Amino acid sequence: MPQTLTYPGIYVEEVPSGVHPIAGASTSDTAFVDYFARGPVGIATRVTSLAEHEQLFGGPDPSSAASYAVRLFFQNGGQVAWIVRVLPGNDAAPATANLSGGSPTQTKLAVSAANPGQWGSNLQVAATKTLPAVAGTFNLFVREHVPDGVGGFRDTRSEVFRNLTVTPGPNNAVDVVNASSALVSLTDSSGGELPQLATPQSNGEPPPNSWIPLQNGHDATVFDNSGNAASDFAGKLQGGLAALDRIQPFRFNILCLPATARLVLTDAKATIDMAAQYAGSKGAFAIVDPPPNLEGATAAQNWLLGTNGPTPTSYGAVYFPRVLMADPLAAGRQVEVGPSGLVAGIYTRTDAARGTWKAPAGIDATLIGAVPAQPLNDADSGQLNPIAINALRTYPVIGSVVWGARTLFGADQRASEWKYIPVRRMALYIENSLVDSLGWVVFEPNDEPLWAQIRLNVGAFMQDLFRQAAFQGQTPKDAYLVKCDRTTTTQTDIDKGVVNIIVGFAPLKPAEFVVIQIQQLAGQSQS
Repeated sequence: MPQTLTYPGIYVEEVPSGVHPIAGASTSDTAFVDYFARGPVGIATRVTSLAEHEQLFGGPDPSSAASYAVRLFFQNGGQVAWIVRVLPGNDAAPATANLSGGSPTQTKLAVSAANPGQWGSNLQVAATKTLPAVAGTFNLFVREHVPDGVGGFRDTRSEVFRNLTVTPGPNNAVDVVNASSALVSLTDSSGGELPQLATPQSNGEPPPNSWIPLQNGHDATVFDNSGNAASDFAGKLQGGLAALDRIQPFRFNILCLPATARLVLTDAKATIDMAAQYAGSKGAFAIVDPPPNLEGATAAQNWLLGTNGPTPTSYGAVYFPRVLMADPLAAGRQVEVGPSGLVAGIYTRTDAARGTWKAPAGIDATLIGAVPAQPLNDADSGQLNPIAINALRTYPVIGSVVWGARTLFGADQRASEWKYIPVRRMALYIENSLVDSLGWVVFEPNDEPLWAQIRLNVGAFMQDLFRQAAFQGQTPKDAYLVKCDRTTTTQTDIDKGVVNIIVGFAPLKPAEFVVIQIQQLAGQSQS
């Protein structure tokens, strides 16, 4: 509002500029939905390093394809992963222990591992008197006590909760521990009596004989002895996608379900199709793992084009063959895994080095920590590329690389505008960036001043991408278009509360085929 002018002189008003900078959205935050040996169940958890992932969800596990995929993701440049742990079957159970009471009238203070799995059987707890002793209070110690590989044990994680009580109040043991512990949870049926308490050592630590182990933790039976997946595994994977709905204001950009490669083919197809459809609805992109035991390009072609192959979509891509990596559980011997996590890491690396508009393929898209499980030659690539299977190849000097950049909708016969991965991902990047940054538009007066501000801010964002060579064209007019005016938003739209913004761009497409023409010059004079 203008100031009330009361005295002769100079008045200063700060006028809003109308500038609302549009920040680029994330492009390569990757979600993994699978069984893991430990960790929160049915909750999407953000991790930013392999060490953090292994602390929360455990290391490599033969029943968890994603435990290997996440390792390759971070080794190949991945930065942010969203992990969703699912539990097929109904036999997973948390380890438990009881802190017995000091009199026959007390029942117990029950301790359970924070989540189901055999990992909880490595936990130990100890309850001690406080120092100095305070009536009605105790200290609770928790540690994860695991073999060190040389005949002893080491503590990988520990927690201490001091001055707890079993009566209502701010230090109530159940309230404090359940709100803050990453290792255990408590259930109190003590009737208000303290558990039996050990006398602490002079340094305040529990005496060695006071530690009580948690027992009977049990992993889920994901695969039977014949290698068949649990009957409800596909359904659990599909249900696990719902956890990704609750990560706002964050978003994921890439979706990997490595376990689908080990499902029955009909279940795998249904799960992959659902995942790709879900990814598209979230402005994300799915990377599909081929099933094992596909020997050669012809087998891969038959799988993709057969009744159990994934439905063609521009929101997904498939890579072949699977890859071999060193297995930490087998003294470094090679194990075959799906390539989705590895390729997602390469997406991240390429985005950081060049941008989303650069195809995540070529001599810079090297495979780190893995090699293709099968050798492919030019003839194999010529068989796979036209039907939109991206090859993983090994070349002299260069090494193992990604050698394809097509979406599942990129078969030659489709002649789709979404043939290439960088075109689809660039469109998703622009869409997500505008959605994230145009919230200020909602409820603003829907007229020319608003439209002008939209053109200003969206145009500035697109111009910045143009300067980074993200589009075709030598001038902005050739490269992109931003329209928001009376021609895009009619009076009928205004009456409905709608403002229409048209954003167009000329995408860069990868040079798949490089043709070199060589002509022999015989005796011509040079001027």
